[in-house]
Amino acid sequence: MQDTLTWWRGGVIYQIYPRSFMDSNADGIGDLAGITEKLDYVASLNVDGIWLSPFFTSPMLDFGYDVSDYRDVDPMFGTLENFRTLLAKAHALGLKVIIDQVISHSSDQHPWFQESRADRTNAKADWYVWADPKPDGTPPNNWLSIFGGPAWTFDPRRRQYYLHNFLTSQPDLNFHNPEVRQAQLDNMRFWLELGVDGFRLDTVNFYFHDAALTDNPPVPPGSPKTLGAPDANPYTWQRHVYDISRPENLDFLRELRALMDEFPGTTTVGEIGDDNPLERMAEYTAGSDKLHMAYTFDLLNAPHSPAYIREVIERFQRLAGDAWPCWATSNHDVERSATRWGRGEDPVAYPKVMLAMLFSLRGSVCLYQGEELGLPEAEVPFERIQDPYGKVLWPDFKGRDGCRTPMPWRQAPQGGFSPVEPWLPVEERHLPLAVENQQADPGSPLTATRTLLAFRTAHPALVDGDLTLIDVGEELLGFLRESAQERLLCIFNLGGRTLSTTLPHSGIPLQGHGFVSALDGDILTLPPYQAAFLAFDH
Repeated sequence: MQDTLTWWRGGVIYQIYPRSFMDSNADGIGDLAGITEKLDYVASLNVDGIWLSPFFTSPMLDFGYDVSDYRDVDPMFGTLENFRTLLAKAHALGLKVIIDQVISHSSDQHPWFQESRADRTNAKADWYVWADPKPDGTPPNNWLSIFGGPAWTFDPRRRQYYLHNFLTSQPDLNFHNPEVRQAQLDNMRFWLELGVDGFRLDTVNFYFHDAALTDNPPVPPGSPKTLGAPDANPYTWQRHVYDISRPENLDFLRELRALMDEFPGTTTVGEIGDDNPLERMAEYTAGSDKLHMAYTFDLLNAPHSPAYIREVIERFQRLAGDAWPCWATSNHDVERSATRWGRGEDPVAYPKVMLAMLFSLRGSVCLYQGEELGLPEAEVPFERIQDPYGKVLWPDFKGRDGCRTPMPWRQAPQGGFSPVEPWLPVEERHLPLAVENQQADPGSPLTATRTLLAFRTAHPALVDGDLTLIDVGEELLGFLRESAQERLLCIFNLGGRTLSTTLPHSGIPLQGHGFVSALDGDILTLPPYQAAFLAFDH
């Protein structure tokens, strides 16, 4: 059993997107009471905790990632009392609760910004990033918004531009101002005192900008682009040297860690979208004075061959030192893994072996709602698109709605999510994959998820053991996990044909993980989409 103070180290965290998990009040939108109602299901998966995407007061132009009150629940999702009830039930079930914190920017409806934009002399005049136009009236520099167009919008009251890395309605806070840093730390203290177990930190490397507002250089021809945005987005044409990932960020992360250390057993996981994400992950989580863990888009991207996954692991280990990663293959921002990686593969078998691989990596894991069901990406027609990102770049990029459609609980109208038409349509292909259908099916991805996570918990080497890559041929992925208690060889066939390999060590095949393989001497044969776990003498 994990120490309660380090539960997060090797822990599996189930990400819940509140709008789409369960609607308890028949308005077509998921809410906190709906989540509370389904916490027994979440606990049955054998996960260690949940991460809730934003439920704070917001005009919802970016679906909660535009916060107008950091200390309250948006009425759409319920009340602060509903949150306390959720927290109490989760803790009673042995689940930790991590909540999103979107502190790099606020909504333009936040009282801070309303005051800041009024004039250049008010008490919060310097709480956001304001800059004079160039002499010809154009923006101060060439920085771009991830959501399309310049990262600057002109405000006629101040006759200045304000910075926004995302929507124009999401102005960036000025973290060079110590009052801003302290205000956000105070907001996080509010939730820690309420009893939350930690924070997922949105865009954790975006807090600071270059105070001199230096232009970003272009990406040289043929060089790799940032993983944080689709290739169709001009944002990927710049090297993001001056607008994000500034060195001052490290000092703020130390201030944040000092706050977290006042609440033993709490944790932080940072989202990193950067030109060099693994380097940033290593930098931000090294030592014990910054983030506890972080995740990047390296496994949230399109490449997924065994060779690519090996290269990601190798690169991280080369850079990592004592840094601790949190791996994810799906979340609320990217195409679902069953489609993104599983396109053309067996729709039931592939998600199971992919999760087996994910749950065996060294690090913690975020499992996105519906991934345990093997849900494919939903098709959302243009007239139902809600995501502002998708509306701008359609059709080359259809936005993020396809991974945000309602969770299918039953093969029934609206998937048992709501009695009314929900905010995004329920995908017809999801209905046969509903929780109720998979519960009783021993061959389902849901059953495989429960089995695999129970298997992980039973083997200390899989929770926090060291990882050494093993050469098992180009088409297989293999690594050794080693702790003080045990040594395990983990081998995965992520493809659709039977493969064999000569093992570097002789071992004893383990049972209880739900996969099949054949061992003849030192020759291991894996049928399509199967995995093997073998124990070695210490």
